[in-house]
Amino acid sequence: MSKKPKSSKKSKQAEPEAPRGFLIESGWKGEVTDLDPQATPGFAGKKDDGKELLAARDTALDELQERLYAANHGRADGRSVLLVVQGMDTSGKGGIMRHVVGSVDPQGVDIAAFKTPTPAEKRHDFLWRIRKRVPAPGIIGVFDRSHYEDVLIHRVHGWADAQEIRKRCTAINAFERELTEAGTVIVKVMLHISRQEQGERLTERLERPDKHWKFNPGDVDERQHWDAYMDAYSRALRATSTVGAPWTVVPADRKWYARIAVQQLLLDALEGIDPQWPAADFDVDEQLERLHDTMD
Repeated sequence: MSKKPKSSKKSKQAEPEAPRGFLIESGWKGEVTDLDPQATPGFAGKKDDGKELLAARDTALDELQERLYAANHGRADGRSVLLVVQGMDTSGKGGIMRHVVGSVDPQGVDIAAFKTPTPAEKRHDFLWRIRKRVPAPGIIGVFDRSHYEDVLIHRVHGWADAQEIRKRCTAINAFERELTEAGTVIVKVMLHISRQEQGERLTERLERPDKHWKFNPGDVDERQHWDAYMDAYSRALRATSTVGAPWTVVPADRKWYARIAVQQLLLDALEGIDPQWPAADFDVDEQLERLHDTMD
């Protein structure tokens, strides 16, 4: 069995243990199936502890996002963050949007959900529609599924041959390098769910009328290709986990853990940028005096 990756960290320097999932370093030779989807790396607590931690860090994430927006919005050379979320159906992508991304000011967030390409999008290369949604300076961009669909589902269903998939992986690495060099911190997350857990979540969607709207018969069709998807994910992670834009595999059988891990990864990205409140571009004392003159 291949050596398992370490718990994800911002750098190789020692830092406090925290829930960050499994960092997939450049050159990784492993398989996704080597990683336990029920694990909670970096966190020894239980479900209630995880929920408490998630709520306790909302304020810190919200402030960092506000500082990022204030310091960079409107600047041509400003910093931004791109969170890429991939995973099998029911892996918890929606929960990440609601419970993690949803805790910050929506003014500074841009969420893009990439579905089946439209006829217009198909007339361009696969990265064309992705480039249109990269985050502007000061923004946290979130991709709910992403350009990686073109090397995952296309491999599984044979819509592209091995040579074309390699070509796309090379294009993805160049594209992401371009983003990082322009000041975007990329956080790539695979929400790793087990086949059994997915089956239970799909069953719940069928048995509960209030969840029928979430069910898609196509989810069962895709489930039949489970092993092929795990192989496709392993190949994609090995080909596109780079020093500048590494992948993190986040165990997702426990929804609460996946949420605190993605929250931690966003905190790490924003703390690494360390955005500062911008200095006033006006005379504060003068404006205070003007304001006081308008008050009774």
